[in-house]
Amino acid sequence: MNDSQLLRYSRHILLEEIGVEGQARLLAANALVIGAGGLGSPAALYLGSAGVGHITVVDPDRVDTTNLQRQIAHTLARVGSFKADSVAMAIGQINPDVIVTAVTAKAEGQALQAWVQAADVVLDCTDNFQTRHAINKACVHHKKPLVSGAALRMDGQVSVFDTRQPLAPCYACLFPEEEAPEETQCATMGVFAPLVGIIGSMQAAEALKLLCAAGESLAGRLLMLDALHMRWSEIGTRRAPGCKVCGTQSGVH
Repeated sequence: MNDSQLLRYSRHILLEEIGVEGQARLLAANALVIGAGGLGSPAALYLGSAGVGHITVVDPDRVDTTNLQRQIAHTLARVGSFKADSVAMAIGQINPDVIVTAVTAKAEGQALQAWVQAADVVLDCTDNFQTRHAINKACVHHKKPLVSGAALRMDGQVSVFDTRQPLAPCYACLFPEEEAPEETQCATMGVFAPLVGIIGSMQAAEALKLLCAAGESLAGRLLMLDALHMRWSEIGTRRAPGCKVCGTQSGVH
């Protein structure tokens, strides 16, 4: 770590839980952020500002004026640009030392497998169940920790699915693919602007903790936020015995 980095990351280095060693781990890390919208914007920006060395941002969509109400990485000047490119530009303006790979394609198939395999942590910032389940399967297969967030209307949730831990569930344990509810989009249902910032920031926090090996992750716990009344609730989770993705013991308790 050079003098410039010691200064830039001094507030992290002062933390006993991170220090020089933890910050060095961040600088050497590779994070995969899938989705560059409401959740992906704050998540990616915080990963970049914190000094995660390589961030891959995946999103096939372009910035639309309606996104600007909540997707804070984008600007009016970048309407029409690919969201992944816009996020990469925003990170570069905060921390040009971070290598950002912008991918303007869907997260699917062999490409998804390769991105997950190369990552140290994966952040699911998407908004549809098909992609969420594809990401989860890839993370279980490659034994990568998955930080999952969701937000709609005034409600949000966040958890970590880390099947490297024997009893920790995968995403499919809690939300089986065959029981997926009807898709709902914020385009028709709406979403409270700061809500995605809260959940996306928590995703970044969990990812940074995993990369630094600091504290306790949300693996085995699902946090849910009722932003209308600003109330958090938590349930403990365990691996579902009949899960078709990760298999073995126990369910929600």
